[in-house]
Amino acid sequence: MRYAQRIGRLPVFGRKVRLAAAMLVAATVAACGGGEDDGAEASAPKAPATIPTLTQDPLTLSFIWFEWPPAQALEAFANAEYKKQRPNVTIKVNTVPNANWHDAMFTQFAARKTDFDIAILDSQHIGEAVTNGNILDITDFVKQNIDVKAYNPYLLAAYGQFPQAETGQRDENASLYGLPLLGDTWTMIYRKDLIGDKPPQTWDEMISVAEKCQADNPGVSGLAFHQANGSDAAAVTYNTVNGVYGGNLWNSKDRKIDGVLNDQAGQEAMDVLVNKMKPLTAKGSGNWFIDEVNAAVAQGKACIAFQWIAASGGLLDPKQSTLGTSREQILDKLGFATLPSQKTNLVPLGGMGMHISAYAAEANQAEALNFLKWFEQADIQKKWAAAGGVPSRTDALQSPEFLNAQPFNKVYADSVPRMRDMWNVPEYARLVDIENTNVNAALNGAKSPKDALDDIAKEQQKVLDSSGRKGGGGL
Repeated sequence: MRYAQRIGRLPVFGRKVRLAAAMLVAATVAACGGGEDDGAEASAPKAPATIPTLTQDPLTLSFIWFEWPPAQALEAFANAEYKKQRPNVTIKVNTVPNANWHDAMFTQFAARKTDFDIAILDSQHIGEAVTNGNILDITDFVKQNIDVKAYNPYLLAAYGQFPQAETGQRDENASLYGLPLLGDTWTMIYRKDLIGDKPPQTWDEMISVAEKCQADNPGVSGLAFHQANGSDAAAVTYNTVNGVYGGNLWNSKDRKIDGVLNDQAGQEAMDVLVNKMKPLTAKGSGNWFIDEVNAAVAQGKACIAFQWIAASGGLLDPKQSTLGTSREQILDKLGFATLPSQKTNLVPLGGMGMHISAYAAEANQAEALNFLKWFEQADIQKKWAAAGGVPSRTDALQSPEFLNAQPFNKVYADSVPRMRDMWNVPEYARLVDIENTNVNAALNGAKSPKDALDDIAKEQQKVLDSSGRKGGGGL
């Protein structure tokens, strides 16, 4: 998972917590007879194409997410708006600490019994849930009830398709297991009062501007970005640089990483990250993640920073910032831009989708299907945007309700065609842990850039080879 909250902060969780959770889930799956079956294809139960008759009795439709403002916003929004159509239904968004999010869902999935009806999954969680039959296949339902032409095809693929398509493409013959809830990507945050109103246009220019800004402003670092060995922090940072310098994370068709990730473009990206970007960061920043980057920006200690849009709202709060006593004063100094390009213009994809539990009661599954159909309507998506959500319908993304809500919302809308995700495969947790560990080691001087990247490629290849699966999904 990639996020802290829009306003305020959430604790960052480490790899030990995630690995312990993954081991617990794996043990429970094995005990229940679930899990992968020597490369078996996904076998999720199918939802009906037509929404079944809905109950008129009181019903609580339960979601599971992690604790942050969008969770409360979703609950309030749905209870205000969905009740106009279904007054007998109460929406409850159950939240858990960020560190327990994956475990809270997949331990219940493994037990084949959930106290939630709709799971809000990170895009990389889909493969694990589909392979184990934990969520409904809603392909037929989508064909009959959702206007798929109203979306950028990649957003539908990223938040619901498995196996995943190549970046920017949707395979119309592949199955869908979810629909978009909240989108996200990185924004470049820059000090207009220090580097000027116009943001750098290329990655090389960005580094040069940051270097000059740092030299001209003692006590202010040129750059601030995620480096931590936890969640997917360091991995997303390297993957982003890898993308803009023309690299690839793998060959998904052949499930080949070694020789792809660590090719010439991949090595150049690692060299840029470690030898050109890292020297422009603050001392002691080798384990920074969302909270620390936000703190550096809010305290005026960074010329340029990279952050998830969904984590950036608090930067405009005068109570958290030293850059001004009002939102307007802060915006006089802070600019938000799409990421610079270099050999490509790729940006990282964030965000989450809604997925129906295969173990929910029939009445609740029917209600969940009805909610998905309602939520993805054009007028509802615009209302969700006005309430602080990040919609996925193209008409909602281009609406004044969304574009005028926050200064970085246009960054998201402009970034959608440029997005690239990570590996949407059941082995995701192991792959990202390998990458986090080694990128963090390179950033902190424990490994050379070349050794770190070669180790990532070799270790990740072993994970894919040992799974026995064929084909893949993701990039």
